[in-house]
Amino acid sequence: MRHFFLTFLLCICALTLHATTFTIATYNIRNANQGDSLAGNGWGQRYPYIAQLIQFHGFDIFGTQEGKYPQLQDLKKAMPGYDYIGIGRDDGKQAGEYSAIFYRVDRFEVLEHGDFWLSPETDHPNKGWDAALPRICTWGKFKDKESGFEFLYFNLHMDHIGVQARAESAKLILRKVKEQPAHIPVVLSGDFNVDQFSESYELLNTSGVMKDAYELAELKYAPNGTFNAFYPDRKTEQRIDHIFLSDDFKVLKYGILTDSYRSPKKQEVTSEQNANFPKETRMKQFDARMPSDHFPVMIVVSTK
Repeated sequence: MRHFFLTFLLCICALTLHATTFTIATYNIRNANQGDSLAGNGWGQRYPYIAQLIQFHGFDIFGTQEGKYPQLQDLKKAMPGYDYIGIGRDDGKQAGEYSAIFYRVDRFEVLEHGDFWLSPETDHPNKGWDAALPRICTWGKFKDKESGFEFLYFNLHMDHIGVQARAESAKLILRKVKEQPAHIPVVLSGDFNVDQFSESYELLNTSGVMKDAYELAELKYAPNGTFNAFYPDRKTEQRIDHIFLSDDFKVLKYGILTDSYRSPKKQEVTSEQNANFPKETRMKQFDARMPSDHFPVMIVVSTK
């Protein structure tokens, strides 16, 4: 009887050791460019809000898209306690956009990591199939320091033009996942440049390898789609930024975070007061701005 009781306690401890909850996200942070700056959406203005949003909502690990090396350095400085893996898609070093994965260094250990191009030739910078641009996927094998839980994380940015490239990229990702050791949990995040009704989305979502977190979530908060084009007053039902998971995860919450900020108007404005305001309150008209032209997608998961 005593032997049975000790065995039972060890089993309970083992289950407790491996059970964990954390927050995953994907965020296209929009590349830094002069056109956006002239329109009032420059990177220098936006990134403090991006960093604050990430930290306030408590992202533990998240994929980014479009960020270039200086942008990633800005975020790293603005978010103490985070680091990232990834390389530039143009030269395999620092040139061009990244598909970087950021993670909390106090929470996760990187066991392995690498990168491959979304192309038949995966080991060097090039454009695949009918893609307009080189596209890259960054991956890492992570270990949760709190529980010992290990998982693979893939993050990508599919092409915005090439229909064949997107479908073939989905097939490539599935092959890469199947090459991994059996039974290792998998996360795939990114800007897929297609909505939830597209061919490449369906290839992933019906693969039996992974499923869209949106469909798995117990609680959904999705007041908008995931692309906003920097317009604070637009709405869409289309989700082009996705997080897919193997069945090793339980999705507790799914959210599309529509946070905005305010910037001063170019013309001088006077303070407003209204009979319905508290008399101590003064308000001015400001322009509503989006931190990026995409909304971040955030999920809270627990391991099974």
